Amino acid sequence: MKITFFGGAQCVTGSKHLVEVGDYKLLLDCGMHQGKRSLVDGWNRNLPFKAEEIDAVILSHGHLDHCGTLPILVRDGFKGSIHCSDATADIVRCMLEDSGMLQEQIANDLNEKNTQGGFITPLYTQEDAKQVFPHLVPHPYFRSGHQWVTVNENIRFKLYDAGHILGSSVILLEIQDEGTKKTLAFTGDLGREDVPVIHAREYIEEEVDALIMECTYGNKNHRAISHVAGDLKEIVSTSIRTKGKIIVPAFSLGRTQELIYTLHKLVDAHEMPLLPIYIDSPLAQSFTEIFARHQEDFSDQVMREFKMKGESPFAFKNLIYTHTVEESKILNMKEGPLMVISASGMSEGGRVLHHLKHGISNPNNIVLITGYQAEDTLGRKIKDGISPVMILGESHEVRAQIKVLDELSAHADQSGLLSYLAHTKGVRHLFLVHTEMPQATTFKQVVDGLYPALSTTIPASGQMFEL
Repeated sequence: MKITFFGGAQCVTGSKHLVEVGDYKLLLDCGMHQGKRSLVDGWNRNLPFKAEEIDAVILSHGHLDHCGTLPILVRDGFKGSIHCSDATADIVRCMLEDSGMLQEQIANDLNEKNTQGGFITPLYTQEDAKQVFPHLVPHPYFRSGHQWVTVNENIRFKLYDAGHILGSSVILLEIQDEGTKKTLAFTGDLGREDVPVIHAREYIEEEVDALIMECTYGNKNHRAISHVAGDLKEIVSTSIRTKGKIIVPAFSLGRTQELIYTLHKLVDAHEMPLLPIYIDSPLAQSFTEIFARHQEDFSDQVMREFKMKGESPFAFKNLIYTHTVEESKILNMKEGPLMVISASGMSEGGRVLHHLKHGISNPNNIVLITGYQAEDTLGRKIKDGISPVMILGESHEVRAQIKVLDELSAHADQSGLLSYLAHTKGVRHLFLVHTEMPQATTFKQVVDGLYPALSTTIPASGQMFEL
């Protein structure tokens, strides 16, 4: 059995891990690299393997950095099945079609501004995205009684709940290789133990020979998520006092729903001053509808707090969903106090760029960062205090207050990763992915001290290992 790490290796985007058993090639994730376009465009357009040689794909979840180049895989000749959880199948359809539309818009914008000649083609189109849908094969989680899914005569798998976002999975592979049974697990993005809205992550019951584990926050621990409510109340109070806007770049999938849920609880408990809260992301609205269709994945706490009362966690009196571009533009003209939650989470595209363009230079405003910001993204520059920043081709001084709530991250921190490793029996080989080198190096040092007999590796892109 061979494993080659083509993406998410010493970086946090572009997740792609190729497992080869004899002549059979199984791809774990097919994610998009995100960041500075001049750096990542070539990586995304040119897959590091021949698409027609890939026999099957198993997806960990539906974020673009894990599924975003599936349209290229299919366009380039992939013919097999794409396995995933039930909710992930719904999410991927929505995510990829929206991404295709965005890629068309980006290409059109660049072509309009291009004075050097030549024509820029979209990374892929909406029609390319739709060609992925017939390949999707959804499966229930292991907890619902579903057992193994057979891929071929030598490979079968099951899905455990990763607790990261709706539909996220830990993939457990059982492989017969030259007469020997081997087990390989891939965490995808691993959630926290105190995650809101959805079920907490599940631990694998079987022994695992090799574990591919994400390590996004391998060098730090989050404060308890219970601190988020207090911080949000303080931020809202500041906005009301200064009559400013709170601009929240948030992932349409997962983060937006968690924010709505937390704000809803604060409003119901009369613990937060009321101000208009706008969800300015059609994609987030679509994902919120998908959440409503998969209530079996909601935590028991959500069911107690809202569903038993006949309420939706994602609707309350001062929450306003915008729909049209015109409604979005009007928000830039409105006076504060107000909050606008808009995609994308790393401020690399979408409507949030227009809100940042109009609001980031106003010292009365607050930009609230709620998740990990990859290197070279606009969100990372804002978080790191860089000023001025380029937004939609123009330079803007950053005078707004920058607040960071890492507690809202859907990724396990160092203690959570160590806990997951401790609960996973039999691991002999540990591969740290979905991480930058400072985080991975610190975590590896901790693991080496705790488990000196464990082989722990931080694979580079393109590096192959034989087990």
